[in-house]
Amino acid sequence: MSDAVQPTAAEVRAAAEAVKTALDRHLAAVERRSGEDDPAVYEAFNELAAAAETYDELLYDRYDEVTPFEIPGTEDALPPYTGPEEPHAVSVLIRRDYAVAEPQRLLAQAQRIEAADYEDGAEAAGTVHGALGILFGEFEPDEIASRHKEFGLEEGDSTLWVTAADEQADPGEWLEGPFEQIDAQRVVCRFDVSAVFDDEIDDGDVDDGDVDDAEIDDGEDELDDLDAELDEDEDLERHA
Repeated sequence: MSDAVQPTAAEVRAAAEAVKTALDRHLAAVERRSGEDDPAVYEAFNELAAAAETYDELLYDRYDEVTPFEIPGTEDALPPYTGPEEPHAVSVLIRRDYAVAEPQRLLAQAQRIEAADYEDGAEAAGTVHGALGILFGEFEPDEIASRHKEFGLEEGDSTLWVTAADEQADPGEWLEGPFEQIDAQRVVCRFDVSAVFDDEIDDGDVDDGDVDDAEIDDGEDELDDLDAELDEDEDLERHA
């Protein structure tokens, strides 16, 4: 950056003072908070984040230095709750991501289900997308989540949102676009599961002595039993 557009030392100093002021206001708002979703705390949080981001940018432009703070993206934060105090209905929105880690295992499981439940010989289990349709048509999502390795799947991120409503929707009202009209200000709570949270734990903080060798052996034996059971069922199908 050229000297002509560089911020002055005074501007950087003023930005630092703004961060201090915003920090004091945020603490005061937290100390006076009236509830979990106090709008004053939310506003003070946004002001502090904006002041810190401005200071970080000016500091870098002037001195080629950065702060040790990670500024959260306020656009991803949920706004204050403005839904009904006593919701008469709720909607639960769940997203779970999976990778098809073992396609052959997935196909084998789907073929077993198809052979037992379908007599028309549709052979939908011959493709991965067909096998997924059979699997999710046969089992509840929670059961698939608890048995995903058995079905050749690998867990990715997942999230659950609970949103409040004044009244329950009419039957069939939202089926064509179930996720199009979500009001973030009516989200009562949300729960996220992601590998990015695990990455925050340093490998050096893990004590190998905390893991019992017997527990590892038991886990490996359980997987071996599942593999043996699956192979045995496949052999029986071939000889049937």
